[in-house]
Amino acid sequence: MNFPRQTNFYKGKVRDVYTIADKYLLMVVSDRISAFDVVLPKPIPYKGQVLNQIAAQFLNATKDIVPNWMLSVPLPNATIGYKCETYPIEMVVRGNLTGHAWRTYKSGKRVLCGVALPDGIKENDFFAKPIITPTTKAHEGHDEDISRDEIINSGLVSKAEYEQLEKYTLALFERGREMAKERGLILVDTKYEFGRIGDTIYLIDEIHTPDSSRYFYMEGYEDRQKKGEQQRQLSKEFVREWLMENGFQGKEGQTVPEMTEEVVGQISERYIELFEVVTGKTFIKHDVNHAEEERKLTEALNGLV
Repeated sequence: MNFPRQTNFYKGKVRDVYTIADKYLLMVVSDRISAFDVVLPKPIPYKGQVLNQIAAQFLNATKDIVPNWMLSVPLPNATIGYKCETYPIEMVVRGNLTGHAWRTYKSGKRVLCGVALPDGIKENDFFAKPIITPTTKAHEGHDEDISRDEIINSGLVSKAEYEQLEKYTLALFERGREMAKERGLILVDTKYEFGRIGDTIYLIDEIHTPDSSRYFYMEGYEDRQKKGEQQRQLSKEFVREWLMENGFQGKEGQTVPEMTEEVVGQISERYIELFEVVTGKTFIKHDVNHAEEERKLTEALNGLV
């Protein structure tokens, strides 16, 4: 698409981002899906709408904690907001020993991103308190684990700013856990991205969506832990697990398994399920043709100063 006063366009793994007058961003969340930093060959119907609407709800619910980039949501799959100078790290916060943290722990390592992990905890157990395990923010390829000290000592982020990012991260995670609990869920882990305009830090991108977060169902959690059973979860981890079961982890020489219509449909249904469970709202499928989408977005952008 092309818009008035457009000054840049960036196609990310799952989003198309238009810069307007070097001051605003229009983020169109596509139905593309990525895992292990690879864009999979088939789109997932309604995934973009799910992610954008969940993110909008949580951005609205956390703006008392930290200012955020969002100005308006002109379409279910699109958000307009401020263009910020982004910090080159992602703030990953974990409440449970799950996913990448568990795989690291199971390999015998007891330090993750400079954070010491205690002996004797099982997969999916709660940490005594949430831990922050940052990563670098890669435009291409894999994000890499990095420690707090490495971030500060390398000058990626100043000490004062990083300490503020930590405070925002923990406060946002606490709010997310409170909201998840109201819906009968446990917010297990998530990531936040931040930027700034002048001296003001802004929360940017999506938050608490299935692409950036992992949720467990609260009901039966303790029983499953005692029995050593896998937790019932709502997240994109099921996509990663399907890929791993079929011999793909994004490594060189590996081929993405065939995504049948059945697999695509199941993934779409899981995204819609997460939307309804997390938000408490009924999902309404929104179909719009390309010309109508461009027209409505142009009208919204024309309203910007």
